[in-house]
Amino acid sequence: MDVRLTTEQRELRTAAARLADDLGPGSVLDLEDTERVERLEKAVAATGWRSLRTDGASGVEVALVVEEFARGLVDVPFLGPVLADDLRAKLGVEGEPTALAVGGEAVDARGLGTALGILGTSAGSAGAGSAVAGSVGVGTATVGEPVYGIDLTRTSAAVSGPFEPVGEIPAEEVQRWEALALVVTTADILGAARGTYALACDYAKVRSQYGKTIGSFQAVAHLLAESLALIEGSVSVLRYAAWAVDELSPDEALRAGKVAKVYTERAARTICETSIQVHGGIGNTWECLAHVFLRRVLTSGALLPVSLEEISLGLS
Repeated sequence: MDVRLTTEQRELRTAAARLADDLGPGSVLDLEDTERVERLEKAVAATGWRSLRTDGASGVEVALVVEEFARGLVDVPFLGPVLADDLRAKLGVEGEPTALAVGGEAVDARGLGTALGILGTSAGSAGAGSAVAGSVGVGTATVGEPVYGIDLTRTSAAVSGPFEPVGEIPAEEVQRWEALALVVTTADILGAARGTYALACDYAKVRSQYGKTIGSFQAVAHLLAESLALIEGSVSVLRYAAWAVDELSPDEALRAGKVAKVYTERAARTICETSIQVHGGIGNTWECLAHVFLRRVLTSGALLPVSLEEISLGLS
């Protein structure tokens, strides 16, 4: 594995970061700016990044865009459409990006009328259960009215009516898709962690106490240094998992995705808590963006959740 990004990958990351910085919400108040959201939606749609997998992009390239979007709190649908796009690519079915159905709900459902999902064992259900043999069916269902939950930057919606089968894919490809799904949700978690870390660093540079900026105090500097170390570790484990999606066997790719998800989710929670702590009293207010990043981390962690017990590390 070559850990270095190619020139094209660096340019893709830069373009995604620029879009997120230009049109992402800069404050909690911006989340209610419908004109900004409309401009952001048009910009994301124009990039064509929701169909990255259909266009032949690697898992690493998808993860780079997702990470930068989460860092900038991009609040238009992306995770659901990009994962549904990968399913369509495996099915060989053409069409516009749609929402993804997980556990009977459509992810990133705003403005989308149908959801694509892997059919579960019971009729009318969808989920991301590991398959071991044979083929697995994929179907579509109607998406209900989008609603906000804990995450203030994304919507979900209940899937109404039974799933209509549209095709089947080999079980091994389902595992590879699951690996990508874990990578994408992990990249979203990492991006949000990076965003809240930057928010804390910026605050530590301007907030003064006893005539000095609080970032000069060891108690604060050490917290931020520990957060940076957690981010660097998460980048490494995520980059490997993203590479594994296309380069390793489905079993190995899925295992790498699970390890990345568990490690990054735990690290991100610590980073979010540190950011709130660095902000002090204002970190517990609605106006501070720290809680928006935390909400995003918690939501992405709940999508395709992984427990430590699922990972066999050969330890007693």
